[in-house]
Amino acid sequence: MFNIKLKTKKVVFIVCFVFVAGAIGGFLSQIFVFPYILQNSYFAQFQFIRNFKEGKIVVNTKEQIFIQENVALQNSIEKIEKAVVGIKTKTDTGTITGTGLIVASDGLVITLADLVPAGGIVSVFSEGKETKPQILKRDLKNNLALLKISELKLTTCGFCDSEGVKLGERVFLLGILPSDFSEIVNEGIVKFFNEDIIKTNIFESSSLRGSPLFNIDGNLVGLCRVDSFGKVIAIPIQKIKDFVGF
Repeated sequence: MFNIKLKTKKVVFIVCFVFVAGAIGGFLSQIFVFPYILQNSYFAQFQFIRNFKEGKIVVNTKEQIFIQENVALQNSIEKIEKAVVGIKTKTDTGTITGTGLIVASDGLVITLADLVPAGGIVSVFSEGKETKPQILKRDLKNNLALLKISELKLTTCGFCDSEGVKLGERVFLLGILPSDFSEIVNEGIVKFFNEDIIKTNIFESSSLRGSPLFNIDGNLVGLCRVDSFGKVIAIPIQKIKDFVGF
């Protein structure tokens, strides 16, 4: 029994010694060794040294992917935000607001037919300007409407291939708030899709109807509707292409 206790104490002493020695070694390395490595030209060829000098400290692969996706999302928003427009329609019963998307540089705008009912006075808000559009056509079955504004050389976005939509793919909507026509972004993933509908895990206010749904590259995936539970579902890109005539 005495020998067992002695051995146990010896093991505990060794573990504590290793721990303390490691801490002291790490401390001394930070003071003396690491500064030498940073200044030595030989070690400059190693990627982790370059990342440290540039402030790019990657903790793990998962965090690196998150950072890359976040930067990609910001870049996509900057690329396509000018293509997103606000829609306001005055009717006999009130005002309807939502979002649309410029799909051609000569002023073609796609939105939901619900947002531009017959007999309403429609306005399109783009880059702080209000324009009265011409309504070219409506498709009430698929809830799509095509408008035309008189602006030229407008910003547009790319279209995703219908075969390119994948389950679990990260997507985001970019909409226009009706209160002050500022932008709002919400992101999620594709939960389900077929030729008639795209379901996401995104929840939003019904005021963001008509918001375009993009993939992480900033290509159009669909046009958003919001159901009675607040779930964002989208009209697929192929239906939009067929309606516009692309």
